[in-house]
Amino acid sequence: QVQLEESGGGLVQAGDSLRLSCAASGRTFSSYTMGWFRQAPGKEREFVSRITWSVGSTLYADSVKGRFTISRDNAKNTVYLQMNSLKPDDTAVYYCAAARLALGRSVSSYDYWGQGTQVTVSS
Repeated sequence: QVQLEESGGGLVQAGDSLRLSCAASGRTFSSYTMGWFRQAPGKEREFVSRITWSVGSTLYADSVKGRFTISRDNAKNTVYLQMNSLKPDDTAVYYCAAARLALGRSVSSYDYWGQGTQVTVSS
């Protein structure tokens, strides 16, 4: 059974940094794409970033490009999202997701989801 467990969220001030972690277990993820999504109150879940586990190819939403960095540690089966220069608009629940076949941004393309971790950025 696939399990994705996020951690690292919290309350920070604008301009601060946070690093989110997603620990994956339950199968071999070498052929998977791992994504980060977020959902703010009253809004739809949106794509933030993704990385392919095998070669480390990355993709970012325009809203986070240059501020967020996604990475993975194969030995630890963990994906990270380093978030710098945080803004109040980044406030949301952040979800880790895994896709067997997808490479893109679509929520519906991802097969497994974590429970989410809250990130709150105060102004």
